Amino acid sequence: MSLWIKICANTSLEDAMLAAEAGADAVGFVFAPSPRRVTPEQAARMVPGLPERLEKIGVFVDSPLEEVVSTVRVSGLTGVQLHAGYAPDATERLRREFGPGLRILRVVHFGPDAAQLASAFAADASVDAVLVDSRTAIAVGGTGVAFDWAAASRTVFANGSARLIAAGGLSPGNVAEAIATLRPWGVDVASGVESAPGRKDPVKVKAFLANARAAIRG
Repeated sequence: MSLWIKICANTSLEDAMLAAEAGADAVGFVFAPSPRRVTPEQAARMVPGLPERLEKIGVFVDSPLEEVVSTVRVSGLTGVQLHAGYAPDATERLRREFGPGLRILRVVHFGPDAAQLASAFAADASVDAVLVDSRTAIAVGGTGVAFDWAAASRTVFANGSARLIAAGGLSPGNVAEAIATLRPWGVDVASGVESAPGRKDPVKVKAFLANARAAIRG
């Protein structure tokens, strides 16, 4: 079993390169209100310095679809992560615009309706994977709070046919447990590998990658 790993909420080329060199499959850039927010122009200065093999995913929350399209083009992104209230045809429109090379992720927040919503997103031919995250009253991502993995393993993650990514509250210390419990297709981390909001900790990034890969091999 392979595991897709994304280090999200990068604000500098140095941090994104750290993730790449540690073996991440993807890095994320947040284009939504957040202490980790970057502009399309800032991302455009970082992306050309990153390895071609590394996926560069833009995180969007309720941005107009035209803004998502523009940001993908300006920043040189290879994927998008869509939170919240996008129209049902948004993913199809993005697929028509960019073709099969764009990685399209949809986000579900763990809760009573999560399994149903995740199944609906997974059935969308334009969606590559569904990211299951936690949320708080003031944040839709990057919360540093884990959802109930045991409950999720019996509901959302019981859908073995879907590509599901576990996010929310992951860290070097708990990622192996999350993988053992959920058996996800991928994992995503932001605050769990930081020394401060928007600044990655090299020791934590390397430990997260190493512990996640070891959990799969084990």
